[in-house]
Amino acid sequence: MGRRLPLVPTMRRRVRHVPFDLDHPVWVEDTDFDLDRHVHRDGLPAPGGDRELAELVAEIAARPMDRDRPLWEMTVVEGLADGRVAVVSKYHHAAVDGITGTNMMMYLCDAEPGVRYPEPPAEKPAVASTPHDIRLAAEGLVRLPGRLGMVGMVPQTVRKLGGLVQRRRVGKRGMALPFTAPRTPFNRTITARRAIAFTTADLADIKEIRAAFGAKINDVVLTVVAGALRQYLLDHDELPPTSLIASVPVSTHATSRHERGVNKVSTLFAQLYTEVEDPVERLGLIAAANRGAKEEHDLIGADFLQDWAKYAPPNTFRLAVRAYSSLDLAERHPVVHNLVISNVPGPPLPLYFLGHRVEAMYPFGPVFHGAGLNVTVLSANGDLDIGFIACRDLVPDLDRMAAAVHDSIAILLKAAHAQR
Repeated sequence: MGRRLPLVPTMRRRVRHVPFDLDHPVWVEDTDFDLDRHVHRDGLPAPGGDRELAELVAEIAARPMDRDRPLWEMTVVEGLADGRVAVVSKYHHAAVDGITGTNMMMYLCDAEPGVRYPEPPAEKPAVASTPHDIRLAAEGLVRLPGRLGMVGMVPQTVRKLGGLVQRRRVGKRGMALPFTAPRTPFNRTITARRAIAFTTADLADIKEIRAAFGAKINDVVLTVVAGALRQYLLDHDELPPTSLIASVPVSTHATSRHERGVNKVSTLFAQLYTEVEDPVERLGLIAAANRGAKEEHDLIGADFLQDWAKYAPPNTFRLAVRAYSSLDLAERHPVVHNLVISNVPGPPLPLYFLGHRVEAMYPFGPVFHGAGLNVTVLSANGDLDIGFIACRDLVPDLDRMAAAVHDSIAILLKAAHAQR
Protein backbone atom coordinates (compact mmCIF):
# COMPACT_ATOMS: atom_id res chain seq x y z
CA MET A 1 0.00 0.00 0.00
CA GLY A 2 2.86 2.34 0.80
CA ARG A 3 4.15 1.99 -2.76
CA ARG A 4 0.74 2.96 -4.17
CA LEU A 5 0.01 6.03 -2.04
CA PRO A 6 1.96 8.48 -4.26
CA LEU A 7 -0.64 7.72 -6.97
CA VAL A 8 -3.49 8.89 -4.71
CA PRO A 9 -2.36 12.05 -2.87
CA THR A 10 -5.84 12.56 -1.40
CA MET A 11 -5.21 9.58 0.90
CA ARG A 12 -2.63 11.66 2.80
CA ARG A 13 -4.93 14.65 3.37
CA ARG A 14 -7.01 15.41 6.42
CA VAL A 15 -9.75 17.89 7.24
CA ARG A 16 -8.82 21.24 8.79
CA HIS A 17 -11.56 23.46 10.21
CA VAL A 18 -11.35 27.20 9.69
CA PRO A 19 -11.38 29.19 12.96
CA PHE A 20 -14.82 30.47 14.01
CA ASP A 21 -16.32 28.64 10.99
CA LEU A 22 -15.57 31.63 8.80
CA ASP A 23 -15.30 29.33 5.78
CA HIS A 24 -15.88 25.73 4.81
CA PRO A 25 -13.27 23.21 6.06
CA VAL A 26 -10.21 22.68 3.86
CA TRP A 27 -8.03 19.71 2.99
CA VAL A 28 -4.43 19.85 4.25
CA GLU A 29 -1.51 17.44 4.12
CA ASP A 30 -1.22 15.23 7.19
CA THR A 31 2.32 15.99 8.35
CA ASP A 32 2.11 13.11 10.85
CA PHE A 33 0.75 10.51 8.39
CA ASP A 34 1.30 6.89 9.49
CA LEU A 35 0.08 4.09 7.24
CA ASP A 36 -0.18 1.71 10.20
CA ARG A 37 -3.06 3.82 11.56
CA HIS A 38 -5.09 3.17 8.41
CA VAL A 39 -4.43 -0.47 7.46
CA HIS A 40 -5.72 -3.07 9.91
CA ARG A 41 -5.90 -6.85 10.11
CA ASP A 42 -8.85 -8.94 11.24
CA GLY A 43 -10.04 -12.49 10.86
CA LEU A 44 -13.05 -14.79 10.98
CA PRO A 45 -13.21 -18.27 12.49
CA ALA A 46 -12.36 -20.42 9.45
CA PRO A 47 -14.06 -21.15 7.21
CA GLY A 48 -15.91 -17.84 7.33
CA GLY A 49 -18.92 -17.42 5.05
CA ASP A 50 -20.75 -14.44 3.57
CA ARG A 51 -22.99 -14.03 6.61
CA GLU A 52 -20.05 -13.84 9.01
CA LEU A 53 -18.22 -11.44 6.70
CA ALA A 54 -21.32 -9.23 6.44
CA GLU A 55 -21.54 -9.02 10.24
CA LEU A 56 -17.89 -7.97 10.48
CA VAL A 57 -18.31 -5.36 7.72
CA ALA A 58 -21.35 -3.98 9.57
CA GLU A 59 -19.24 -3.56 12.71
CA ILE A 60 -16.55 -1.75 10.71
CA ALA A 61 -19.13 0.48 9.03
CA ALA A 62 -20.63 1.46 12.40
CA ARG A 63 -17.33 2.72 13.84
CA PRO A 64 -16.72 6.47 13.41
CA MET A 65 -13.40 7.56 11.93
CA ASP A 66 -10.84 9.80 13.60
CA ARG A 67 -11.34 13.20 11.94
CA ASP A 68 -7.86 14.34 12.97
CA ARG A 69 -6.42 11.90 10.39
CA PRO A 70 -7.08 11.22 6.69
CA LEU A 71 -10.63 9.90 6.43
CA TRP A 72 -10.03 6.38 5.20
CA GLU A 73 -9.06 2.96 6.48
CA MET A 74 -8.64 -0.58 5.16
CA THR A 75 -9.15 -3.85 6.99
CA VAL A 76 -7.68 -7.08 5.62
CA VAL A 77 -9.96 -9.96 6.66
CA GLU A 78 -8.56 -13.49 6.73
CA GLY A 79 -10.18 -16.82 7.52
CA LEU A 80 -12.64 -16.92 4.63
CA ALA A 81 -13.51 -20.18 2.89
CA ASP A 82 -11.29 -21.42 0.04
CA GLY A 83 -8.37 -19.29 1.21
CA ARG A 84 -9.96 -16.06 0.07
CA VAL A 85 -9.18 -12.68 1.61
CA ALA A 86 -11.54 -9.69 1.91
CA VAL A 87 -10.34 -6.10 1.97
CA VAL A 88 -12.83 -3.68 3.53
CA SER A 89 -12.10 -0.17 2.26
CA LYS A 90 -13.83 2.60 4.17
CA TYR A 91 -13.84 6.23 3.03
CA HIS A 92 -15.73 9.23 4.34
CA HIS A 93 -18.17 10.59 1.75
CA ALA A 94 -16.51 13.99 2.13
CA ALA A 95 -13.43 12.42 0.50
CA VAL A 96 -15.01 10.39 -2.32
CA ASP A 97 -18.19 9.96 -4.30
CA GLY A 98 -19.10 6.96 -6.45
CA ILE A 99 -16.95 7.98 -9.42
CA THR A 100 -13.91 9.22 -7.49
CA GLY A 101 -14.08 6.16 -5.25
CA THR A 102 -14.02 3.85 -8.27
CA ASN A 103 -11.16 5.83 -9.80
CA MET A 104 -9.25 5.59 -6.54
CA MET A 105 -9.58 1.79 -6.54
CA MET A 106 -8.32 1.75 -10.13
CA TYR A 107 -5.10 3.43 -8.93
CA LEU A 108 -4.72 0.80 -6.23
CA CYS A 109 -5.40 -2.13 -8.59
CA ASP A 110 -3.79 -3.44 -11.77
CA ALA A 111 -5.04 -5.05 -14.96
CA GLU A 112 -2.59 -7.94 -14.56
CA PRO A 113 -0.87 -9.70 -11.65
CA GLY A 114 2.76 -9.20 -10.72
CA VAL A 115 2.97 -5.43 -11.09
CA ARG A 116 5.39 -4.04 -8.49
CA TYR A 117 5.88 -0.37 -7.75
CA PRO A 118 9.13 1.09 -6.38
CA GLU A 119 9.73 0.92 -2.67
CA PRO A 120 8.83 4.16 -0.88
CA PRO A 121 11.83 6.25 0.17
CA ALA A 122 13.26 5.53 3.61
CA GLU A 123 12.90 9.16 4.66
CA LYS A 124 9.52 10.81 5.00
CA PRO A 125 8.51 12.62 1.80
CA ALA A 126 8.39 16.37 1.93
CA VAL A 127 4.89 17.68 2.40
CA ALA A 128 3.48 21.15 2.08
CA SER A 129 3.31 23.11 5.32
CA THR A 130 -0.18 23.34 6.76
CA PRO A 131 -1.73 26.81 6.74
CA HIS A 132 -1.78 28.73 10.01
CA ASP A 133 -5.10 29.43 11.72
CA ILE A 134 -4.61 33.17 11.24
CA ARG A 135 -4.20 32.71 7.50
CA LEU A 136 -7.27 30.47 7.24
CA ALA A 137 -9.35 32.95 9.24
CA ALA A 138 -8.14 35.85 7.10
CA GLU A 139 -8.97 34.02 3.85
CA GLY A 140 -12.39 33.17 5.27
CA LEU A 141 -13.05 36.82 6.05
CA VAL A 142 -12.02 37.82 2.53
CA ARG A 143 -14.48 35.32 1.03
CA LEU A 144 -17.27 36.20 3.46
CA PRO A 145 -18.83 38.93 1.26
CA GLY A 146 -19.06 36.40 -1.57
CA ARG A 147 -21.68 34.54 0.42
CA LEU A 148 -24.07 37.33 -0.38
CA GLY A 149 -24.33 35.55 -3.73
CA MET A 150 -26.97 33.44 -2.00
CA VAL A 151 -29.34 36.35 -2.60
CA GLY A 152 -28.84 35.85 -6.33
CA MET A 153 -29.77 32.19 -5.98
CA VAL A 154 -33.34 33.07 -4.94
CA PRO A 155 -34.59 34.47 -8.30
CA GLN A 156 -32.65 31.72 -10.10
CA THR A 157 -34.43 29.11 -7.99
CA VAL A 158 -37.81 30.75 -8.63
CA ARG A 159 -37.19 30.66 -12.39
CA LYS A 160 -36.26 26.99 -12.30
CA LEU A 161 -39.34 26.13 -10.26
CA GLY A 162 -41.47 28.08 -12.72
CA GLY A 163 -40.04 26.05 -15.58
CA LEU A 164 -40.88 22.81 -13.77
CA VAL A 165 -44.44 23.96 -13.11
CA GLN A 166 -44.89 24.87 -16.79
CA ARG A 167 -43.69 21.39 -17.83
CA ARG A 168 -46.24 19.75 -15.58
CA ARG A 169 -49.05 22.00 -16.86
CA VAL A 170 -48.58 20.76 -20.42
CA GLY A 171 -48.69 17.15 -19.23
CA LYS A 172 -45.00 16.24 -19.42
CA ARG A 173 -43.65 13.60 -17.06
CA GLY A 174 -41.16 14.63 -14.41
CA MET A 175 -39.33 13.35 -11.40
CA ALA A 176 -41.14 12.31 -8.26
CA LEU A 177 -41.80 15.08 -5.78
CA PRO A 178 -39.90 14.97 -2.47
CA PHE A 179 -41.97 14.79 0.73
CA THR A 180 -44.56 12.63 -1.08
CA ALA A 181 -43.04 9.22 -0.32
CA PRO A 182 -45.03 6.75 1.81
CA ARG A 183 -43.62 5.80 5.20
CA THR A 184 -41.93 2.39 5.53
CA PRO A 185 -40.09 0.68 8.42
CA PHE A 186 -36.74 2.14 7.27
CA ASN A 187 -37.96 5.77 7.14
CA ARG A 188 -37.29 6.69 10.73
CA THR A 189 -34.47 8.07 12.86
CA ILE A 190 -31.43 5.83 12.49
CA THR A 191 -29.16 4.51 15.24
CA ALA A 192 -25.42 3.83 15.09
CA ARG A 193 -25.87 0.11 14.38
CA ARG A 194 -25.49 -1.13 10.80
CA ALA A 195 -26.60 -4.18 8.84
CA ILE A 196 -24.84 -5.35 5.67
CA ALA A 197 -25.84 -7.72 2.86
CA PHE A 198 -24.37 -8.25 -0.59
CA THR A 199 -24.96 -10.34 -3.68
CA THR A 200 -23.81 -10.67 -7.29
CA ALA A 201 -25.90 -10.84 -10.46
CA ASP A 202 -24.92 -11.52 -14.06
CA LEU A 203 -24.66 -8.28 -16.03
CA ALA A 204 -25.53 -10.22 -19.21
CA ASP A 205 -28.99 -10.95 -17.75
CA ILE A 206 -29.55 -7.26 -17.08
CA LYS A 207 -28.50 -6.40 -20.63
CA GLU A 208 -30.83 -9.06 -22.05
CA ILE A 209 -33.77 -7.58 -20.14
CA ARG A 210 -32.80 -4.10 -21.32
CA ALA A 211 -32.69 -5.21 -24.97
CA ALA A 212 -35.98 -7.10 -24.81
CA PHE A 213 -37.95 -4.11 -23.51
CA GLY A 214 -36.04 -1.18 -24.99
CA ALA A 215 -35.02 0.21 -21.61
CA LYS A 216 -31.74 1.43 -20.16
CA ILE A 217 -29.46 -0.40 -17.75
CA ASN A 218 -30.38 2.00 -14.97
CA ASP A 219 -34.10 1.42 -15.61
CA VAL A 220 -33.60 -2.34 -15.24
CA VAL A 221 -31.50 -1.91 -12.09
CA LEU A 222 -34.18 0.26 -10.47
CA THR A 223 -36.88 -2.23 -11.49
CA VAL A 224 -34.92 -5.15 -10.04
CA VAL A 225 -34.36 -3.33 -6.73
CA ALA A 226 -38.02 -2.24 -6.70
CA GLY A 227 -39.05 -5.87 -7.08
CA ALA A 228 -36.86 -6.89 -4.15
CA LEU A 229 -38.25 -4.05 -2.02
CA ARG A 230 -41.83 -4.99 -2.91
CA GLN A 231 -41.26 -8.64 -1.95
CA TYR A 232 -39.53 -7.69 1.30
CA LEU A 233 -42.32 -5.31 2.34
CA LEU A 234 -45.01 -7.80 1.34
CA ASP A 235 -43.37 -10.47 3.52
CA HIS A 236 -43.52 -8.04 6.45
CA ASP A 237 -47.06 -6.87 5.63
CA GLU A 238 -45.68 -3.32 5.24
CA LEU A 239 -46.12 -2.63 1.50
CA PRO A 240 -47.59 0.89 1.06
CA PRO A 241 -50.43 1.36 -1.45
CA THR A 242 -48.43 4.09 -3.24
CA SER A 243 -45.05 4.02 -4.93
CA LEU A 244 -41.79 4.15 -3.02
CA ILE A 245 -39.50 7.01 -4.08
CA ALA A 246 -35.75 6.58 -4.47
CA SER A 247 -33.13 9.28 -4.46
CA VAL A 248 -30.79 8.44 -7.36
CA PRO A 249 -27.36 10.15 -7.34
CA VAL A 250 -26.26 11.57 -10.70
CA SER A 251 -22.58 12.19 -11.37
CA THR A 252 -21.80 15.71 -12.59
CA HIS A 253 -18.04 15.23 -13.07
CA ALA A 254 -18.36 15.71 -16.83
CA THR A 255 -20.66 18.74 -16.67
CA SER A 256 -19.91 20.61 -13.43
CA ARG A 257 -18.24 24.01 -13.67
CA HIS A 258 -16.94 23.69 -10.11
CA GLU A 259 -13.25 22.87 -10.01
CA ARG A 260 -12.86 22.37 -6.27
CA GLY A 261 -14.14 19.36 -4.38
CA VAL A 262 -14.22 15.63 -5.05
CA ASN A 263 -17.98 15.24 -4.53
CA LYS A 264 -19.63 16.25 -7.78
CA VAL A 265 -23.03 14.69 -7.47
CA SER A 266 -26.56 15.85 -8.09
CA THR A 267 -29.70 13.80 -7.49
CA LEU A 268 -33.07 13.02 -9.00
CA PHE A 269 -36.11 11.47 -7.38
CA ALA A 270 -37.39 8.32 -9.07
CA GLN A 271 -40.70 6.56 -8.60
CA LEU A 272 -40.24 2.81 -8.18
CA TYR A 273 -43.89 1.79 -8.79
CA THR A 274 -43.68 -0.81 -6.04
CA GLU A 275 -47.50 -0.86 -5.92
CA VAL A 276 -47.53 -2.42 -9.43
CA GLU A 277 -47.55 -6.23 -9.31
CA ASP A 278 -46.49 -6.93 -12.91
CA PRO A 279 -42.69 -6.40 -13.15
CA VAL A 280 -42.79 -5.78 -16.91
CA GLU A 281 -45.40 -3.07 -16.47
CA ARG A 282 -43.28 -1.67 -13.64
CA LEU A 283 -40.21 -1.55 -15.91
CA GLY A 284 -42.14 0.36 -18.57
CA LEU A 285 -43.43 2.87 -16.03
CA ILE A 286 -39.98 3.37 -14.48
CA ALA A 287 -38.35 3.84 -17.89
CA ALA A 288 -40.93 6.44 -18.94
CA ALA A 289 -40.71 8.26 -15.61
CA ASN A 290 -36.91 8.29 -15.72
CA ARG A 291 -36.91 9.96 -19.13
CA GLY A 292 -39.04 12.78 -17.76
CA ALA A 293 -37.01 12.95 -14.54
CA LYS A 294 -33.79 13.26 -16.54
CA GLU A 295 -35.27 16.12 -18.60
CA GLU A 296 -36.25 17.95 -15.42
CA HIS A 297 -32.86 17.28 -13.85
CA ASP A 298 -31.15 18.81 -16.89
CA LEU A 299 -33.51 21.79 -16.67
CA ILE A 300 -32.52 22.39 -13.04
CA GLY A 301 -28.82 22.10 -13.89
CA ALA A 302 -25.97 19.92 -12.67
CA ASP A 303 -24.57 22.51 -10.24
CA PHE A 304 -27.79 23.72 -8.61
CA LEU A 305 -27.33 21.86 -5.30
CA GLN A 306 -23.60 22.64 -5.16
CA ASP A 307 -24.29 26.32 -5.76
CA TRP A 308 -26.60 26.47 -2.76
CA ALA A 309 -24.09 24.53 -0.64
CA LYS A 310 -21.28 26.88 -1.65
CA TYR A 311 -23.14 29.98 -0.46
CA ALA A 312 -24.54 28.46 2.72
CA PRO A 313 -22.81 29.38 6.01
CA PRO A 314 -20.18 26.70 6.77
CA ASN A 315 -21.68 25.41 10.03
CA THR A 316 -25.32 25.47 8.89
CA PHE A 317 -25.51 21.83 7.84
CA ARG A 318 -23.70 20.52 10.92
CA LEU A 319 -25.99 22.40 13.31
CA ALA A 320 -29.08 21.43 11.32
CA VAL A 321 -28.19 17.73 11.39
CA ARG A 322 -27.64 17.79 15.16
CA ALA A 323 -30.99 19.44 15.74
CA TYR A 324 -32.69 17.12 13.25
CA SER A 325 -31.32 14.07 15.06
CA SER A 326 -31.95 15.20 18.63
CA LEU A 327 -35.57 16.17 17.91
CA ASP A 328 -36.36 13.00 15.89
CA LEU A 329 -37.67 15.21 13.10
CA ALA A 330 -37.38 12.38 10.57
CA GLU A 331 -40.48 10.84 12.14
CA ARG A 332 -42.48 14.06 12.38
CA HIS A 333 -42.64 15.35 8.79
CA PRO A 334 -43.66 13.69 5.51
CA VAL A 335 -41.05 11.29 4.12
CA VAL A 336 -38.65 13.01 1.72
CA HIS A 337 -37.60 9.80 -0.02
CA ASN A 338 -37.55 6.17 1.02
CA LEU A 339 -33.99 5.16 0.18
CA VAL A 340 -30.96 5.88 -1.97
CA ILE A 341 -30.26 3.68 -5.00
CA SER A 342 -26.95 4.34 -6.73
CA ASN A 343 -25.73 2.71 -9.93
CA VAL A 344 -21.98 3.16 -10.49
CA PRO A 345 -20.17 2.01 -13.66
CA GLY A 346 -17.03 0.08 -12.84
CA PRO A 347 -14.14 -1.41 -14.82
CA PRO A 348 -15.18 -3.92 -17.50
CA LEU A 349 -11.98 -5.97 -17.08
CA PRO A 350 -10.43 -8.22 -14.42
CA LEU A 351 -8.56 -6.38 -11.66
CA TYR A 352 -5.75 -7.44 -9.35
CA PHE A 353 -5.29 -5.86 -5.92
CA LEU A 354 -1.66 -6.10 -4.80
CA GLY A 355 -1.26 -9.15 -7.04
CA HIS A 356 -4.49 -10.95 -6.10
CA ARG A 357 -7.48 -11.37 -8.41
CA VAL A 358 -10.53 -9.34 -7.37
CA GLU A 359 -13.53 -11.68 -7.45
CA ALA A 360 -16.11 -9.05 -6.49
CA MET A 361 -16.22 -5.40 -5.45
CA TYR A 362 -19.27 -4.71 -3.32
CA PRO A 363 -20.13 -1.03 -2.81
CA PHE A 364 -21.92 0.48 0.19
CA GLY A 365 -23.19 4.05 0.49
CA PRO A 366 -24.37 6.26 3.35
CA VAL A 367 -27.67 6.11 5.24
CA PHE A 368 -29.47 9.10 6.75
CA HIS A 369 -32.08 9.98 9.31
CA GLY A 370 -35.37 9.29 7.56
CA ALA A 371 -33.74 7.03 4.94
CA GLY A 372 -32.09 4.17 6.75
CA LEU A 373 -31.50 2.01 3.68
CA ASN A 374 -29.02 2.37 0.82
CA VAL A 375 -28.58 0.10 -2.22
CA THR A 376 -25.48 0.64 -4.34
CA VAL A 377 -24.78 -1.27 -7.54
CA LEU A 378 -21.39 -1.56 -9.25
CA SER A 379 -20.90 -3.14 -12.66
CA ALA A 380 -17.48 -4.77 -12.91
CA ASN A 381 -15.99 -7.40 -15.23
CA GLY A 382 -19.34 -8.75 -16.44
CA ASP A 383 -20.93 -8.85 -12.98
CA LEU A 384 -23.35 -6.65 -11.10
CA ASP A 385 -22.09 -6.41 -7.52
CA ILE A 386 -24.86 -5.15 -5.23
CA GLY A 387 -24.33 -3.85 -1.72
CA PHE A 388 -27.11 -3.26 0.84
CA ILE A 389 -26.49 -1.23 3.98
CA ALA A 390 -29.13 -0.23 6.52
CA CYS A 391 -29.72 0.73 10.11
CA ARG A 392 -29.87 -2.65 11.85
CA ASP A 393 -32.62 -1.47 14.19
CA LEU A 394 -34.86 -0.62 11.21
CA VAL A 395 -33.95 -3.49 8.83
CA PRO A 396 -32.68 -6.41 10.96
CA ASP A 397 -33.07 -9.06 8.21
CA LEU A 398 -31.36 -7.28 5.32
CA ASP A 399 -30.14 -10.56 3.80
CA ARG A 400 -33.75 -11.39 2.85
CA MET A 401 -33.89 -8.24 0.73
CA ALA A 402 -30.63 -9.15 -1.01
CA ALA A 403 -31.88 -12.66 -1.73
CA ALA A 404 -35.07 -11.24 -3.29
CA VAL A 405 -32.95 -9.56 -5.97
CA HIS A 406 -32.41 -12.87 -7.75
CA ASP A 407 -36.14 -13.66 -7.79
CA SER A 408 -36.77 -10.20 -9.25
CA ILE A 409 -34.20 -10.78 -12.01
CA ALA A 410 -35.50 -14.27 -12.77
CA ILE A 411 -39.06 -13.04 -13.33
CA LEU A 412 -37.92 -10.24 -15.64
CA LEU A 413 -35.57 -12.58 -17.51
CA LYS A 414 -38.36 -15.09 -18.10
CA ALA A 415 -40.54 -12.29 -19.47
CA ALA A 416 -37.65 -11.12 -21.67
CA HIS A 417 -37.32 -14.63 -23.17
CA ALA A 418 -41.05 -14.70 -23.88
CA GLN A 419 -40.91 -11.22 -25.41
CA ARG A 420 -38.03 -12.20 -27.66
